[in-house]
Amino acid sequence: MPRKPPMNTIKAPCLKVSKALGEKALRLAKKLAVLNCELKVQHVGENLYIPLVKEPTTTQTEEIRSALPKGKISVYTFPVHKKHIATLIEALEDKLPPHIIASLPRSMDFVGEIAIVEVPPELESYKEALGEVVLETHKQVHTVLAKSGVVEGVYRTREFEVLAGEEKTETVYREHGCTYHLDLAKVYFSPRLSNEHNRVASQVKEGETIIDMFAGIGPFSILTAKKVRNVQVYATDVNPDAVSYLRRNIVVNRVQAKVTPILGDARQIIKERLTGIADRVIMNLPEKAIEYVDVACEALKPEGGIIHYYEFSRAPKPLKTAQSQLIEAIRETPREVKKILSARTVREVAPFTWQVAVDAEIQ
Repeated sequence: MPRKPPMNTIKAPCLKVSKALGEKALRLAKKLAVLNCELKVQHVGENLYIPLVKEPTTTQTEEIRSALPKGKISVYTFPVHKKHIATLIEALEDKLPPHIIASLPRSMDFVGEIAIVEVPPELESYKEALGEVVLETHKQVHTVLAKSGVVEGVYRTREFEVLAGEEKTETVYREHGCTYHLDLAKVYFSPRLSNEHNRVASQVKEGETIIDMFAGIGPFSILTAKKVRNVQVYATDVNPDAVSYLRRNIVVNRVQAKVTPILGDARQIIKERLTGIADRVIMNLPEKAIEYVDVACEALKPEGGIIHYYEFSRAPKPLKTAQSQLIEAIRETPREVKKILSARTVREVAPFTWQVAVDAEIQ
């Protein structure tokens, strides 16, 4: 009983010629419009098997025999090379109704080997297919997660649903030469802040003391310590899981001498241990940073320093609104704003709502 060919092969008509006649045979197959470009020419011993899209007609066969007397029309089992699918739309266009294609997410987040997608309600019935296609189109991805809740609670976490791949939420993420271990279900992290991490770290000068008030797993603190030779960073967070990963990431990135992790509420920690020591304070808690402006001012050295303030701000004037909020909050303290150094939108987080970064020099 003959063996069945593997599933990743296909039988197709071919032109068998010696290697010496290969170029001539290929030119002729192209001229006759019978060359199968979907399959690859096979080298076997001294012969080539050139795939054809169909059996040549009588006229085409005569022309082949005239040009290549030693050529032979035959059948060969060719390996099938899977076509690379560039986008989700290309992969799903023959699997989903046209009106559903328009609802496909245009972007997703990649954190290590995990892809995170937001599934709109109209795609709920197709979310498993979406997950499988993400795996297919992104070979580095081992798990596809769907956001199944909003960021909430004191620890700023959200729930996820595994759509495809390995059942996990823990991964290793690399950014700007740093390595971060994290569990997306236990800590807050956004790869969309990558440029912001680098922007702030690049401003830090030699000899500065930094307080990262809401440090999470450490992307601001650790990158700063890696970029600046002489710096001291105090990284605080109220989430025990975040601080656990922070401690691990400090060791992995070999910045133990520069970054001090502290578990607890930033307000209490600064009042008890870190008053008046900072040249620079990072306030990446856009939901509630405004409530901590007073204690951020207390953390700065008596002569003043820099605050990197983050806020969610709405249209029509998100930058102006965020600056005004910060200036007004600082007026309630013994400090004052010497200068707004910069204000920029970081990312859109909802319709007409942006995360805004304001850098202010405080005296």
